[in-house]
Amino acid sequence: MCVTIQAMIDRISPTHRPEGRAAGRQSWRDLLFVHWPIPTALLRPLIPERLTIDTHDGVTFIGLVPFTMEGVRPWWLPFGMSFLETNLRAYVHLEGQGPGVWFFSLEAASWLAVQAARIGWSLPYHHATMQTHREGRRVDYRTERRSDPTAALAVQYEIGSELGVSVPGSLEHFLLERYLLYAHRGGRLLQGQVHHDPYPAHAANIVHLTEGIVSAAGLPAPSGLPPLVHCSPGVDVEVFALRAV
Repeated sequence: MCVTIQAMIDRISPTHRPEGRAAGRQSWRDLLFVHWPIPTALLRPLIPERLTIDTHDGVTFIGLVPFTMEGVRPWWLPFGMSFLETNLRAYVHLEGQGPGVWFFSLEAASWLAVQAARIGWSLPYHHATMQTHREGRRVDYRTERRSDPTAALAVQYEIGSELGVSVPGSLEHFLLERYLLYAHRGGRLLQGQVHHDPYPAHAANIVHLTEGIVSAAGLPAPSGLPPLVHCSPGVDVEVFALRAV
């Protein structure tokens, strides 16, 4: 039954722009996607019961995504904020529809952005000390949560060859092309949507990686096989308001 449901999930419709005015706009730049396989049973207690964990060929993944947010603003404001952000996420769907992400944590260098996202989006944001530096094709990125220094990430990676837009049905499409998010507020499950062009994906090579964000979320630290790694120069994004589902 699980295999049948996974095969029937519509992964294309969420990539289409919703009707109506976007709640805000922002740009995501210099994204790194680091993914590890993880036993489904370890995620189940940390995710709302209504959501089903999404898998690719029977494999469950968690993703750690450090990047830069630029021009973050509501629709009515002519200017926006820019700051670094890192999220830890799992992949879920709702009763065979709406493949999206569930965030375990989001680190942000902007205190104001953290407060706004916690209040307006019911997302588990944390204020962090963060920095990044790029020299040629090598990128250094660091973050340390102010309330818990063990929830930290230090990664150095090299940008590899262009992979182009991910093909529907591929593992890259499953991991990268996610346009729905889920949140929980007052006993209600909420769904939000973003819209952007498909990611121009690149291969990436990890030179150095240490992290404590996964453990801080109550999950075992990744071990075993090397992670799957991709990167992207980024996309311009429209953000649509949360709605109850």
